[in-house]
Amino acid sequence: MAKKKKPFIEEEIIYVSKSELKRDAQQYQQLAIDLAAMSNKQRERLPLSDDLVEAMVVADKIRAKSEAYRRHINYISKTLRLTDNVADIEAAIELMLNKNNQADVLLNKIESTRTELINNGDSLINELLEQYPSLERQKLRQLVRQAAKEAKAEKPAKGYKDLFQYLKEVMMP
Repeated sequence: MAKKKKPFIEEEIIYVSKSELKRDAQQYQQLAIDLAAMSNKQRERLPLSDDLVEAMVVADKIRAKSEAYRRHINYISKTLRLTDNVADIEAAIELMLNKNNQADVLLNKIESTRTELINNGDSLINELLEQYPSLERQKLRQLVRQAAKEAKAEKPAKGYKDLFQYLKEVMMP
């Protein structure tokens, strides 16, 4: 009796190099280190699984014991490899870091606006009132005048600080 040939089914085999596996492991390791370095308040805002939350509690307890802490970081990275929502966790961390950067940029913008207001005066006040209608013209003019007067007299910069605080209240979301 002749043997029938079984139909050959082509399966697509995806080969992953050893180097790529190591890079992935290093990324999970770095993510574990970053998570362990965060404060509890920051971690509460992340979508961590129950296993990861428990692992973070243990990591906080054994932080002083270097070898145990190192092994526990390895455990956290292994847990991360088995977690489905790693992309969500990374996105939340990136968003937290980006908010800080955006706040710094906004504060720099407020400082430059304050300096321009003191140097240019009324012409810039009108433009600023169009951009931010919640600003009060009279109060803004008074603060600008006071800051400019203090700058000319080289007195302590109380008006300078008050103007910054007023602009910050209105311009920051």
